[in-house]
Amino acid sequence: MRRFLAALLVLLASQLPARADGGAVSTRVIQVPDGAAPAIETSLWYPAESASPGAALRGRALPLVVFSHGSGAFSQSHADTAMALAGAGFIVAAPTHPGDNFRDRSGATDLAARTRQFVAVIGHVAESWSPGAVDSGRIAAFGYSAGAFTVLVAAGGMPDRTLIAAHCAAHPEVFECRLIANGAPTAIATAPAALVRSPLPLRALVVAAPALGYTFGPGTLAALSMPVQLWQAAEDAVLPAPFYAEPVRAALPRPPEFHLVAGAGHYDFQAPCTEILARAVPAICTSRPGFDRAAFHTQFNAEIVRFLTAALRP
Repeated sequence: MRRFLAALLVLLASQLPARADGGAVSTRVIQVPDGAAPAIETSLWYPAESASPGAALRGRALPLVVFSHGSGAFSQSHADTAMALAGAGFIVAAPTHPGDNFRDRSGATDLAARTRQFVAVIGHVAESWSPGAVDSGRIAAFGYSAGAFTVLVAAGGMPDRTLIAAHCAAHPEVFECRLIANGAPTAIATAPAALVRSPLPLRALVVAAPALGYTFGPGTLAALSMPVQLWQAAEDAVLPAPFYAEPVRAALPRPPEFHLVAGAGHYDFQAPCTEILARAVPAICTSRPGFDRAAFHTQFNAEIVRFLTAALRP
């Protein structure tokens, strides 16, 4: 575990703190209150007066993008994407979900906790972290895998979790079904009312490799009228077609900007790995032969910046 954490810190340190306009980008880690639950460790990236960690924010009324990582990951899993957005003038907040991260998987099936944590981070960063820093009318979300499900729910999606049991009976080998079999099978199917929606409107969503996509049938995403950019890995063996991205795409009330990434596997949406990280956790760092994750992320990040810049234009 220590080796894994050290590798992840090397990954974070490898991100260059420079903005496209020549200004600096800084980072800091804050603790977001979550009622009686443990505080949520949250990483921030933002335009800054200097590149030193914790430097003063540069600008006011900036757009905010809140990230939600995949199961068993943490706030830095998409550090390069966060850095690209901060370099384009966004504030980015990425929580490490308590109970579902690389240190602690005890709450990996607790979807209600995930959505509650995500919404808590939105509210805290938008309204309390630095008053006036965020334009509350320009908030977007980025979610990957379990984080994509989290984002869809926070934006107003109404999944039918009664479908999970039947899906797992037919497909016990897929990721969430193995997770349920080895964990707490009741938590993932808690009453839908336990899921939390964001009281602050989300103006745009970026959704990559959505988990539990088959729980979103006709009408379940009717409230999602905002622009959505949807990404699918063509060779996703963790959340395989046609049960995940396809139902989400069909259920959205307006066609999303859809990207099918040829040759990509499930983990290729996470930041490219350093050599140290690749040795520590090859399962999330090894791409299919011929797929260049670093080259893909240059395009991936540019497309996300373009999409969110247009969607959150004042």
